[in-house]
Amino acid sequence: MLKKSLIFAALLSLIALAACADKTTKKTSNTNSKSKNANQTTADYKKGVTPIADPEVAVFEMEGPAFGTFKIELYSNVAPQMVARFKELINSGYYNGIAFHRITGTVVQAGNAYTKPGVTPDPQKGEGDSGRPDVPAEFSDIPYDTGIVGAARLGQDVNSANAQFFIMLKRESQFDNKYTVFGRVIDGMNNIRTMAGVQRNGEKPVDPVRIKSARIESR
Repeated sequence: MLKKSLIFAALLSLIALAACADKTTKKTSNTNSKSKNANQTTADYKKGVTPIADPEVAVFEMEGPAFGTFKIELYSNVAPQMVARFKELINSGYYNGIAFHRITGTVVQAGNAYTKPGVTPDPQKGEGDSGRPDVPAEFSDIPYDTGIVGAARLGQDVNSANAQFFIMLKRESQFDNKYTVFGRVIDGMNNIRTMAGVQRNGEKPVDPVRIKSARIESR
């Protein structure tokens, strides 16, 4: 009888340990899941950073004389990963032929690969990206004012910047701390405003406002 009691007590102990282990596993799994979701909605944030212009600038030449050219100074000390991606895409010729596909009273936006002539959109992918991995958000407290260049996102995930960028036409405080600032137009802002004045169907220009070429050059 004593032997049976000991065996029964041992079985109860094993069941209790198994239940505890299962509970711990579930707790760990939930924590990891929360961490993963948090990574999708949070980002590094730099406060009090003063933008320092790179020794190189990005120069965009537009198709047609009406839109001319514009130059962007880049802030590697603020958003090193986005600046590196921007330079990489420019040097690869990615932006050549791409059109500004979104124009509002606040921004002009470009970088959608599907706006290139001869490129067929993929309905499964939404807006066209560069085919490269997304760039993590690099937020700062630099205000979104006229001429500031920001990294557009391809979704709600703050870490979904890729190739699209936008240029501010005016101050917009609602953009602050929500999109990566990585540059500013230092020449040709009047040409940007001319682009913003084209006829549109909603936010899309009726006639393409197309980039002829983009290059990186010394200041």
